Amino acid sequence: MASSIPNDARVTARLPTSVKDTLQKAADITGATLNQFIVQAAVKEAQKVINTEQVIHLSLQDADRIFSVIENPPAPNNHLKEAIQRHQAFFSETD
Repeated sequence: MASSIPNDARVTARLPTSVKDTLQKAADITGATLNQFIVQAAVKEAQKVINTEQVIHLSLQDADRIFSVIENPPAPNNHLKEAIQRHQAFFSETD
């Protein structure tokens, strides 16, 4: 079944022959073309980087603490009360 998404984006890279040979050998072992192998490897690594940077991993103890604070928030301190007053004053002036 043909893909309906055009494959018209191009990426090029210059690399030492030894690196190309290593990539080609790995592609041959997996039965992929060199291009397919490079794209698959790059996407896999990109997903790993994105996951590392965008997903927060918590211990069960940390997660329990966060949920406890969400469910039982502390009373507002003076700084928060002042910030609320500044916020309300700012937005009441723009009406």
